[in-house]
Amino acid sequence: MTKFSYIGVLVFILFGTVWLEIVLQARVLRKIKRLILTLIPVVTLYVIWDYYAIINDHWFFDPTKTTGVILIGFLPIEELLFFIVVPIAALLSFEAVRSIKQEKAGDEK
Repeated sequence: MTKFSYIGVLVFILFGTVWLEIVLQARVLRKIKRLILTLIPVVTLYVIWDYYAIINDHWFFDPTKTTGVILIGFLPIEELLFFIVVPIAALLSFEAVRSIKQEKAGDEK
């Protein structure tokens, strides 16, 4: 069961925030273009950073805590999902607060 520890953390993060989309109408998942434009630089930078850190032995991923599915030769799928789930959770939190306070974001008039 420890093979799913990392996935478990991601599920916990997602369930901890996805309700904001429904209950507080954060509208993050309805603004697909904004979501993609947010995720692309984050995922790109962190995949490069992970690659650098892994090939230089700065860190590694415990194979007993991951599923063993490795992408592009070095990256556990859980790590890639982390780079997607955490920014989505942050956006959901941000948009939920904005929804409650009824404030505009920088790109809205």
